[in-house]
Amino acid sequence: MTVNVEIVRGTNENNLSALRRFTKKVQTAGVLSRVRKNRYSERNISENVKRKRALKRIAKRAVITQALKAGKIIEKQRGRR
Repeated sequence: MTVNVEIVRGTNENNLSALRRFTKKVQTAGVLSRVRKNRYSERNISENVKRKRALKRIAKRAVITQALKAGKIIEKQRGRR
């Protein structure tokens, strides 16, 4: 949804007052607040990315369980630091 904000400069109006009117119209239209809100929002993660992450997690978990069974690494006590 685009909002076009337009003002027409009067014959006796100086540039500063025209700019002030324009910024006031932009503020009331809510253009800047909408842009700033969307600026830092994250995109939704795609299904392919979710699938790849899940496959990596499963593979990593399998490697860790094999290393635990072989005695290469020692399982830390859970819940303690």
